Amino acid sequence: MRDVKPHLMICTCEKSMPLDREAIARGCGSCGITQADHLCGAQLPLFREAIARGEPVTVACTQKAPLFAEVAAEASFVDLIFANIRENGGWSKDAEAAGPKAAALLAAAEPEHPIVPVTFESDGVILVYGRDEVAIEAGRRLADRLDITVLLTRPENVVPSRVDEFPVLKGDIRTARGHLGAFELTIDGLALPVASSRDVLQFGVPRDGAVSNCDLILDLTGNAPLFSAPELRPGYLRADPRDPVAVEKAIFEAGGLVGTFDKPIFIRFDESLCAHSRSGITGCRRCLDLCPTGAITPNSDAVAIDPAICGGCGFCATACPTGAATYATPGPEQQMGRLRTMLSAYRAAGGRQARILFHDGDHGEPLIDALARHGDGLPANVIPFLVNEVTQVGPESIAAVFAYGGAGVVFLTRERPRHDIAGLWQVAAWTGAAAAALGFGEDAVRIIQTDDPFRLRTELDAASAGVEAATPSSFMPLGGRRSLMETALSELHRVAPAPVERIALPRGAPFGSVNLDVDRCTLCHACVTACPTGALSAEPERPMLRFAEIACVQCGLCEATCPEDAITLDPRLDFAAWGASSRTLKEEEPFLCISCGAPFGTKSTIERIVAKLEEKHWMYRGANAGHVDLVRMCENCRATAMVHEGFDPNAPQRRPILTTDDFLRAREADKDGHHGS
Repeated sequence: MRDVKPHLMICTCEKSMPLDREAIARGCGSCGITQADHLCGAQLPLFREAIARGEPVTVACTQKAPLFAEVAAEASFVDLIFANIRENGGWSKDAEAAGPKAAALLAAAEPEHPIVPVTFESDGVILVYGRDEVAIEAGRRLADRLDITVLLTRPENVVPSRVDEFPVLKGDIRTARGHLGAFELTIDGLALPVASSRDVLQFGVPRDGAVSNCDLILDLTGNAPLFSAPELRPGYLRADPRDPVAVEKAIFEAGGLVGTFDKPIFIRFDESLCAHSRSGITGCRRCLDLCPTGAITPNSDAVAIDPAICGGCGFCATACPTGAATYATPGPEQQMGRLRTMLSAYRAAGGRQARILFHDGDHGEPLIDALARHGDGLPANVIPFLVNEVTQVGPESIAAVFAYGGAGVVFLTRERPRHDIAGLWQVAAWTGAAAAALGFGEDAVRIIQTDDPFRLRTELDAASAGVEAATPSSFMPLGGRRSLMETALSELHRVAPAPVERIALPRGAPFGSVNLDVDRCTLCHACVTACPTGALSAEPERPMLRFAEIACVQCGLCEATCPEDAITLDPRLDFAAWGASSRTLKEEEPFLCISCGAPFGTKSTIERIVAKLEEKHWMYRGANAGHVDLVRMCENCRATAMVHEGFDPNAPQRRPILTTDDFLRAREADKDGHHGS
């Protein structure tokens, strides 16, 4: 947000909507306000006067943003941003009560965030993958712009071309990977056409495992897509060959994909925080399971995220329990800061029972616009919040809404989303359950899946707002994402209408405890070595296992690593445990070295090992019974004793040497045994 308060320019849009100037003034504090009825026309000089003063300006209009931007550029004025209070509030049957919402939207208005791009280079080498004449015709349509190869899967009755303008091959794509400018395909049954084909195109001897590279793929097979979440794969175009309109659209789009293209790097990733695996044992795989595009792959103890394939859904950032993956456009800190400003302004303007409607630009914005123009508009207490993808909104932002004084969170998605939104349902479920347990209402976190603006209004009206905090928090969102989650949830608990100390969560939630079977645990500390956050720790002076709940991310590495199966996860929010120091899960008396008296290991473990060796191993019985004392020594004393005695426990067992007397004694013992029986 800007450090200097902006001058607000608000307009009734030719008196098509009411403006509550007093509410806007209360919500936006010391901002100067200019009110107009036709700011983009007859009253445009008011805008020129405002920018001439040199102070930051926020214009409450997005429809005429190009006009205002042009005028500002002529005056070399750059500190200009826009807010939409018309479709988002003024054009509504509840417009008279929408003053606090207008104040919130104006206070939280901000410029577009700069992006860090990943760059694609395409030379226009395209593979048209089809099954009949539709694919060949698409190749002809694109031949003047692109380098064409047509691959037909199981073609039948394809008429040979009079002139071979481009290669037409036969084959089936077995595997496909890559992205715009860098696709690699493995093709089975690849065969060249027979030049003498007469009425029907014939092909030669096929071969499997052929590898082909291209910049673009136009898939007109009508079969299952070559990639998961195909709409999110740059350079992969797909259309049903039976749908001429879809084919035309795909051909048009393919023709423009030559040159250099940028897209945002959506995710920042710090592999040092990743809890995927340790020592070859897998723990957390939330991002791997949720990523719809396959952009995430295991990479030693961490994972790797390919920014060229990443579709920007944000599932990985939302689910990541450690904060290794965070959304970058914008990050959670900026998103929560905007929520703080928005809800603070709304309450200051007199608004109550605010619900935040998270929506995207491609689907949600047109839906809200249609509802404002052709329906009843949004309710006065529903504040739209534009994000790149609704699936990027994490538990820290949901908790922040309630902590900052909101009374509900709504996610607006497509009726049939472009990819599975299971991750969003999971986050909404456990955060909603937590909010309900703390007294914010049973239906406080909702997902609305619709493409119908009128149904959107109906569903918003059907679900009443929840309970808002009596005294909202005003905490500043600072720190990494894990820290933001902890702070937001702690503040949520602090201001809750009905606070409770412990809330059970479903498996997969990023907070919780561990249950330890103390009878099974040998204090080997394999779990301590595996724990990526230090939630499990050991004490150097005594054999014990300690646990700090605030640091546990429920990655499961301890559970998977424990050789005794002594650990199970217990997902939960325990606010009392968060505020306490680490607790001891198990502690034993140390065993004292029989040579130097130094503590090492645990008494129970050493005694158990000694008992097993004396019972089952020949090297520690009879004449060799003294060897067991080596187990009772610390590492240094054991090494010294083994050197002095020449004892090598790894040496091969030698067969004992038997004398004649040994045989005679054995025979006599055998006779005595028979007589006794």
